[in-house]
Amino acid sequence: MRGDGPGRLQVVCGPMFAGKSEELLRRVRRAQLAGLAVEVVNHSWDERHGAGRVASHAGLSIPSRAAGDVRSFEELLEGRTPDLLAIDEAQFFGTDLVPVVEALVLAGTTVVVAGLCVTFDGRPFEPLPSLMAIAEDVTKLTAVCAVCGRDAPFHVRTVSGDVGDATVPATEHVGGTEAYEARCRLHLRG
Repeated sequence: MRGDGPGRLQVVCGPMFAGKSEELLRRVRRAQLAGLAVEVVNHSWDERHGAGRVASHAGLSIPSRAAGDVRSFEELLEGRTPDLLAIDEAQFFGTDLVPVVEALVLAGTTVVVAGLCVTFDGRPFEPLPSLMAIAEDVTKLTAVCAVCGRDAPFHVRTVSGDVGDATVPATEHVGGTEAYEARCRLHLRG
């Protein structure tokens, strides 16, 4: 994965329940088996599976380091350039993540970014669309619609209450099956 030139940017994206974290974990395990230096970072808001862990809804998990914003994310790396850097829940880091990822890739790190590319009301969720545009590899996953079983490129919030603008990351947006369902385009609005 690491060579004399720049690294690669790989984006794994889709709605909730699509298997993004599971795919990220698969890539991390492969890199570890290959003996590469691997760093895993998750946003500090996501403590659904315990602090310091990236976990999939399927129950797979690995230790990670948590960061609350891009600045603390950069401090975690302390000037190091691992062979592979895996970032989960990237949507919570916002658009400031994009230039940091670009710099890491130019320094020779392969960066795998996983996160939501769509909000719970069906809009693009930065920074994933921007990262997708500059990535060498994009894996866009779908879930299964909770209403009809079709491929679901979206998810909806199923609990009431005002959580603000869906495009502005907030701790209130963190959740799982208790608050969200995967939906196809036909069932996105109802």
